[in-house]
Amino acid sequence: MAITTSIATTSFSSCVSGEDYGMLTRKVQPLVNAGMGKAVRSRPMMGNVNAGKGIFAPIVVVTRNIVGKKRFNQLRGKAIALHSQVITEFCKSIGADQKQRQGLIRLAKKNGERLGFLA
Repeated sequence: MAITTSIATTSFSSCVSGEDYGMLTRKVQPLVNAGMGKAVRSRPMMGNVNAGKGIFAPIVVVTRNIVGKKRFNQLRGKAIALHSQVITEFCKSIGADQKQRQGLIRLAKKNGERLGFLA
């Protein structure tokens, strides 16, 4: 009976004070500290998921490098505004409501991303 007690005590004490305990505390420690601090929210990515893809992406990138980023963004903004006006006029001519017009503008944006215009 004394043999089994000493084996049980030895295995328990080696488990608590041995290398296994140190490894356990290192693995558990980050988990304990994770809930104590202020929650940090990751910033949303504002990039295009199709950046560099699409048939027109190389042309867009070269043009942006030639004219400069600021001027390029101004031109892109004017082009997008003009396209939105064309869609609005089209919706007026066919009698589409505001919701349908907004859906067409969103569709135009998705198509522009796929084709590489927003690269």
